[in-house]
Amino acid sequence: MLDQNTVALPSMIESDQIAVIAKALAHPARLRIIAFLLSKPGCIGGDIVDQVGLAQLTVSEHLRILKEAGIVTGMIDYPRVCYALDPSALVPLRDLIEIIAARPPEGEEPCCYTGEGYVPKQTAK
Repeated sequence: MLDQNTVALPSMIESDQIAVIAKALAHPARLRIIAFLLSKPGCIGGDIVDQVGLAQLTVSEHLRILKEAGIVTGMIDYPRVCYALDPSALVPLRDLIEIIAARPPEGEEPCCYTGEGYVPKQTAK
């Protein structure tokens, strides 16, 4: 967990990674795919189609987006494709969420963050 006095903001590369991950997570069908993969250590592509209730082509497109973001890995075991989650892909997003969560709630000291740390409310202008 990050200390609020040593906040490390995302670099440009991490910002790009976070944006790709967030975009990949920003669709209900992809979240259902992730939830299904969480329920199994790996699965066959057809199982995902049955679980999500969308056409094979639509599920394939959602899986492609999740794979491009690194959230899902796919391994071909002909004639099947087995998919699994890669939790390490979510580290940049998790770190950003921890930075945001470490901020004090509004109305509590301190109120503003500068490159030198948090500034108490009385001196913030």
